[in-house]
Amino acid sequence: MRFSLLSHLECSACRHHWDTGELLNTCPDCQAPLLARYDLALARKDLRRADFAARPRGMFRWHELLPIVSPENVVSLGEGDTPLLHLPRLGSQLRLTNLTLKDESLNPTGTFKARGQATAISRAKELGAQRVIIPTAGNAGGAMAAYAARAGLQARVYMPADTPRANIEECQAVGVEVILVDGLISDAARAVSEVVQQGGWFDVSTFKEPYRLEGKKVMGYELAEAFHWDLPDVILYPAGGGMGLVAIWKAFAELMSLGWLEGYHKPRMVAVQAAGCAPVVRAFEAGEKTNTFWENAQTVASGLRVPKSYGDRLVMETIYQSNGTAVAVSDEQILAAQAQLGRSEGIFAAPEGAATVAALPILLERGWLKPDEKILLLNTGTGLKYL
Repeated sequence: MRFSLLSHLECSACRHHWDTGELLNTCPDCQAPLLARYDLALARKDLRRADFAARPRGMFRWHELLPIVSPENVVSLGEGDTPLLHLPRLGSQLRLTNLTLKDESLNPTGTFKARGQATAISRAKELGAQRVIIPTAGNAGGAMAAYAARAGLQARVYMPADTPRANIEECQAVGVEVILVDGLISDAARAVSEVVQQGGWFDVSTFKEPYRLEGKKVMGYELAEAFHWDLPDVILYPAGGGMGLVAIWKAFAELMSLGWLEGYHKPRMVAVQAAGCAPVVRAFEAGEKTNTFWENAQTVASGLRVPKSYGDRLVMETIYQSNGTAVAVSDEQILAAQAQLGRSEGIFAAPEGAATVAALPILLERGWLKPDEKILLLNTGTGLKYL
């Protein structure tokens, strides 16, 4: 059995197949995001889901279904296998009988971004990249900096000047160059694009290379395993770029193809956004397949301040395919929910994660959630990043 069963890259739009031996960003034909595909027929024949449970903890215990071809190229800081926590006190306050939270704040660098950067940097190293670059709202840059340092790659991070200080300092602490940009992540992305066009730098932006998504999809594998291969009814995810939402959905599709899910049903996927930057919510309410740029984006949750995701079409497809929804919450609701989660369960969530808590009363009032459903929240990072 090969270390990885990676077979090819597939364009998410034109469906053209591309060789995995090339260092690619987006589809060379149409510039849409590329998706990694695996030999799932061979995996179904030779792998058993119990095999993974018997391995040492960590994200790379799923290596056959991840894109790094040779084990010596794995760049890891111990990411993955974050806890699934029951929330009985918060659930009682909201009259929900089965409320859980996957706490991604226990990853290296304090957020789920570690997962994506572990695979992106590992694969970039494997394919010969020597310099990596990223625009970021904060946490992805911190994670990229850490993994690039671990891999011995030169890295440069562009982020808004008003990014939380912790994000800036964690990049500088590992020796990575930080460029502060006036404006939003979209302005940082334009600056990165100009540098990349000059050559020599590999861009690991959200949805602009194929492998960050693969690290994040392991959240879906871990959830299926933690729920004894019977998935929750609803998953609430704080969507800035929205990659994690798409990644978890991809994981469930792969597990279904492998025949590993018991009593499979599709969880309804919920994209939670800040009211001050809600392009996905606006598109969903209008029945659109793509997003339009959100002008004057503002929110206390810096990770949700993404005016338009490069993978917006994939985010919308995930919501529609899952019979999910999108909901916006105000900054006041986010901060109140952050305090409520902390007081009731002892979890100091980042504002992005707290946004999922803030969405619960709204969805209950709409009748979209039922009190006895199995509901999962994603806390994507630690509140310590905002101190």
